[in-house]
Amino acid sequence: MPQRHRDLFGEIASFPALLAAARRAAAGKRATRSAAAFLANLETEVLLLERAPCDGSWRPGEYTVIRIDDPKPRRISAAPFRDRVVHHALCAVIEPIFERGFVFDSYASRVGKGAHRAVARYERFRDRHAHVLRCDVFRYFPAIDHAVLKQDLRRRIACAKTLWLCDAIIDGSNPQEPVYRHFPGDDLLTPLERRRGLPIGNLTSQFFANLYCDALDHFVKEVLRAPGYVRYVDDFALFHDDPVRLHEWRARVAAFLARRRLCLHPVKTHVATTHEPSEFLGYVLMANGRRRLPDSHVRRFRNRLRGLCDRLRVGTLGQDEFRARVSAWIAHASHADTWRLRQAIFPEGPFVPSGRPERVRKPARGARRLLEQQPKEPPRGQPQQEQPRQPQQQRRIPAHQCACQPEPARSWPRRECERASRPVHDEQRSAPVLADRSATGAESPSLPPAGRS
Repeated sequence: MPQRHRDLFGEIASFPALLAAARRAAAGKRATRSAAAFLANLETEVLLLERAPCDGSWRPGEYTVIRIDDPKPRRISAAPFRDRVVHHALCAVIEPIFERGFVFDSYASRVGKGAHRAVARYERFRDRHAHVLRCDVFRYFPAIDHAVLKQDLRRRIACAKTLWLCDAIIDGSNPQEPVYRHFPGDDLLTPLERRRGLPIGNLTSQFFANLYCDALDHFVKEVLRAPGYVRYVDDFALFHDDPVRLHEWRARVAAFLARRRLCLHPVKTHVATTHEPSEFLGYVLMANGRRRLPDSHVRRFRNRLRGLCDRLRVGTLGQDEFRARVSAWIAHASHADTWRLRQAIFPEGPFVPSGRPERVRKPARGARRLLEQQPKEPPRGQPQQEQPRQPQQQRRIPAHQCACQPEPARSWPRRECERASRPVHDEQRSAPVLADRSATGAESPSLPPAGRS
């Protein structure tokens, strides 16, 4: 049984903790209206915010919903700035408690981790194993069950006020995309009675999503004992040399997720070989160690760049914001082999890529191993397997070249062998025959081979 922590609320709702949380929440957002209004009366706002959780009157505010359709429909929820301060104060205290129990290969929303390190870890396991099981949880954030999440929080937290604050944030989630799924033991109305879904955009939602799949991480590591495993939020991969074993693990993982009221995506979950190109966290990973961006990703950025340029031209977008948005994409693309792509998109101006184009990387160990298993060509000088001869294209001789011009002596045996191995046609049977070389004792001039004009 893990250790349960008590008396945590004083570290969350104290004035110094809330003041530090307000500064962290305002980092990079001081120009927004809500952050500027809060920071204008910082001490007063923090004092009011300190009293509300202590007397139990704090309630989450109304979310601002932003709908996006590219690359797929999503609902991004932005909490009020006062609520974001409470989220930062809460996560600063309870996140280190659960961080100790997270596995090494969970890379989302953790200090020292991230998407780029997850991609590098994926490539490392890919080079060691022959097959991979790619999995994705179907509608992860809208499908997170509130009752299961609260039970996970109570495994390590025993402070009643801290649990009340966590429950208030979870219960204050705005309605998400409906996910109606029946699991073993459910009746007809169970999906309608249970509350589900966390708002995408909250700091607490990222932490709760990591915590919700922590049980899956330990199941894969400790029960299945997978030799290779990487997870980033709801996208994870298991590696092994035996595809049959991976298909067995797929069924066991699906059964385990069903107990947590989740299910695998029916299309994105599959078993594949590691030498095939695979898309993971926004990159297409090649077996030879190269990375590139998906075509859809590049197409979306080109369209977005045209819109940004139009807004910059009419004056609705500032230079600093334009540079920040373009630089964010360049920072992401620079982790792949995209020097020539960036050179094509930005042929001139401040975003021209510096340095030289990327060199071809050496094949990784797994790629070399797979290449060694393929049939090799025999070395030069050794007879190769006989292949069906293809009809050769006739070569034209320029008119100024004399037909009786002698060829080099060293090329005569090769020419003679080619004529001997060439099938005899009707027009070749009627061609004049050269005199025997031994009759004259000298090398006779070379006539054009049969079939030439």
